[in-house]
Amino acid sequence: MKIKSLQLKNFKRFTDLTLQDIPENAKLVLLIGSNGSGKSSVFDAFEYLATQNHKHSITKDQAYYYKKVGEDLTVKLETYDFGIEGLFDKHVKRSNNLTASSFFGRTSFRQIPRLTRTRLGDSGSVNFKGDSDRPATFIDRDNRFENDIEKITGDILKDFFRGSESNEEIKKRYIDPINNSLKNIFGEQNGIQLTLLEIIPPLEGKTAQINFRKGESEFHYNQLSAGEKEIINILFDLLSRAELYQNTIFFFDEIDLHLNTKLQYSFLKEIVDNWIPENCQFWTASHSLGFIQFATDFENGYVLDFNDLDFDKKQVLSPKEKKDFEIFEIAVSKAFIDQAVQGRKIIFSENTDTPFYNDLNIANTLFFVAVDKMDVFHKAKNLKQFGLIDRDYLSDEEIAQLKNDYPNLFILPYYSFENLLYHPDNLEEHYGYMSKPFDKQKYIEQIIKIKNDEREYLAAGMIQARGGYPFYKESGNSKKLQAFKDNYRGVIELLKSDDFETFYKIFPAKDYGKEIPERLGLSASTLTKTKWFNRQIENALK
Repeated sequence: MKIKSLQLKNFKRFTDLTLQDIPENAKLVLLIGSNGSGKSSVFDAFEYLATQNHKHSITKDQAYYYKKVGEDLTVKLETYDFGIEGLFDKHVKRSNNLTASSFFGRTSFRQIPRLTRTRLGDSGSVNFKGDSDRPATFIDRDNRFENDIEKITGDILKDFFRGSESNEEIKKRYIDPINNSLKNIFGEQNGIQLTLLEIIPPLEGKTAQINFRKGESEFHYNQLSAGEKEIINILFDLLSRAELYQNTIFFFDEIDLHLNTKLQYSFLKEIVDNWIPENCQFWTASHSLGFIQFATDFENGYVLDFNDLDFDKKQVLSPKEKKDFEIFEIAVSKAFIDQAVQGRKIIFSENTDTPFYNDLNIANTLFFVAVDKMDVFHKAKNLKQFGLIDRDYLSDEEIAQLKNDYPNLFILPYYSFENLLYHPDNLEEHYGYMSKPFDKQKYIEQIIKIKNDEREYLAAGMIQARGGYPFYKESGNSKKLQAFKDNYRGVIELLKSDDFETFYKIFPAKDYGKEIPERLGLSASTLTKTKWFNRQIENALK
């Protein structure tokens, strides 16, 4: 199930809140904002909807959900699967489309500091498929962990006695998934990696023996750190129950508790990549740097910013632009960032190119993401920050003039980032390193042919594209703006040349030449590792 929008009226903190435009490909939705910003109210709404399909009813304390008791309440959900469902005007109705497995949530009050159960059977009345052991509300303690242990150990015993699988096959089903995740989260370095050794159920008056190895030592669950318990708690829960939820909205509040930034990132990545089915969404709330960083790195991750909302007014939120620098200020204040990067040059660059620039490890330089060329330009124009943009359709003379008028603006030597990746000199170095043949002249001739076949079309599109550039649109620059507009003929002349270094400066390599065999199967992460590519960026920043 995938959520498209959610509306809350007179619900919890909000008079009227709408979350909208959540893309269908969203697998992770991260709610960010300071404490008390209303993030958990969204999870209460999911819990409220989930009660339609559970045997037990909504909490009797209706005041818990209503902002103003006596006024109508609405929780309206729109999904890509079946349109709009919800609870309206204080009437609880059973949905025709939502099922008992449409939602699965965990409250932030879920960690079990030590195991206490000393016998099997205490979870006998739990309907795992119906999630009957869940807390009544999202402010109640979530005590499902020991039920999860009992379910896992019970399933192991059933498979051992009644199934046809070998011991090794049973281990692969129940132990290996946990250990694979622990390796992905903690790493494989001896002394750091946590490994699950055994799961022995509570028997003979003893608590369950959930034992781990770290380095040369063995530890019982009770001896783990708070952060390690946080991770084990969630992984066991997903292992015991995830197979019951295959078309589901998973919503876990504050799973970043007790975790450092690196573990926050790797933990969230592990859950989203390996535990949440593809046709489900994972919603979580945080103001932690590691979670924000992963959500912005992850292609199918989206961020909703709850900071500074007025609960008494109508609010409409859509996902933030990917890599919006400002969302990191939720986790780390701007003052701290300024202090932390003191002595380093901060350069804003266009969207998805930024991680590759940072991977170059240019001395005393950090790259931050801007939304687009316009965003980069305005950040660089104020002379407090630097910006790096694609060349696009600019002549050499225009670049020289722009650098003079906007001294904090850097411009790539070719049309785009992709022109650098697929430049024949860059490919020649790459193929040489791989000890593979590369006919440089043949490659250049292919590009010349494509350029000539598309030249008239490119020239027509160039004029329109240049009209959207942000340069010289400030008050007082009307003469320079007009001169810039009139100079398109000089740029078109570059396209008429068959000299590679003349026309390639403004040739859109990211859109043309994709079918050339020498380009197929090459990744940006590989092609940015050459010395040639590194030199081009360093020279562009001089």
